[in-house]
Amino acid sequence: MNQLPLRILSIDVLRAITMFLMIFVNDVAGVSNIPQWIEHTPADVDGMGFSDLIFPAFLFIVGLSLPFAIQSRKDKGIGLISISAYIALRALALIVMGFFHVNLENYDHHSALLPYPVYTILVTIAFFLIWLDYPKSLSKLKKNGFITLGILLIATMALLYKGGSAVQPEGLKPHWWGILGIIGWAYLVSAFVYLFSKGNLLVLMFAFVAFAAINITTHTGVFNHRLWIIGDASSIVLMLGGALIISMYKKQIGAKKYLDFWILISFYGLLSFAFGMFIRPYAGGISKIYATPAWIFVCMGITILVFEILIYLVDVKRKNDWFKIIKPAGTSTLTCYLIPYLLYALFSLVRFHFPHFLSSGIGGVIRSLSIAFLVIGIVYFLEKKKLRLKV
Repeated sequence: MNQLPLRILSIDVLRAITMFLMIFVNDVAGVSNIPQWIEHTPADVDGMGFSDLIFPAFLFIVGLSLPFAIQSRKDKGIGLISISAYIALRALALIVMGFFHVNLENYDHHSALLPYPVYTILVTIAFFLIWLDYPKSLSKLKKNGFITLGILLIATMALLYKGGSAVQPEGLKPHWWGILGIIGWAYLVSAFVYLFSKGNLLVLMFAFVAFAAINITTHTGVFNHRLWIIGDASSIVLMLGGALIISMYKKQIGAKKYLDFWILISFYGLLSFAFGMFIRPYAGGISKIYATPAWIFVCMGITILVFEILIYLVDVKRKNDWFKIIKPAGTSTLTCYLIPYLLYALFSLVRFHFPHFLSSGIGGVIRSLSIAFLVIGIVYFLEKKKLRLKV
């Protein structure tokens, strides 16, 4: 059996593929007359489309990376308080960005002082100024100056924000937390669970089962109240699932039990999928919008099995170059997520519209794939210029 490294490259590849597909499905949502299997499935329909798989896969991937991020800090001798602060600040960054993105959906184009695309661009610039991965060669004075400028800009954008309508104006408020915000809250809980469990596999398994029970009892009507930060625990279950799989990987590979690892990861992937299908009739069917248990476990099972295939291709067979073209989506993922906000805002400012044949059917699908590659190309250019976010 081929040996496997403790730190695996396939996580970055899986992240790159998922980010590429996230850009694609976000863009293709604006395309008409596309195959139904590509689209998000309506909330009250028991089923899922391809687009419904992407976000849970991303949550799972955050869980895969989480143990490495925390352990690397421990290995450097960083204490519990500093690691806790790192977790809290990282979660806060994602929650703040998600909060602003959600409020963009409710922006009042008529009453607001700034046009929507200008506001979007300025908010995104503020994110870059605050959370840019500044080069070490940059003086602390300049770095702090840029960060302060970003904070002042985001505060100004908060003051200038106008939502709702002229009849019912609204300020910034949490309608929902957005993609980044959901990731942030789930990361806050999952990272502290991992930190205080000290990576113990049994403790992690107990936590996973406990949060899964919260989700299941919520959707079966046994428990009718959603908890404040935890909600129905759907995102936490997916993230802890990733942390569990990678903890199992490290244990098996550290003991050189390579065959055991392949058997276990296949078993957990199939078990997750089978459990999702089993519980489907009893807990609201498969629904991304309602984050039902069936949706969680079916998506987790699929992601685990795809991850297994990538471990074989990337870490065993060394086929890294197969995925080289989308590599920036795995190394500058947050940058990749934010670039479309700038891109679409610029399209709006110059009044650019895609011709009809690129907004419908196969032409629209090709356009969305092209947009995904364009965004990754922009991120590759920014990486060369040392411009990437680090959260």
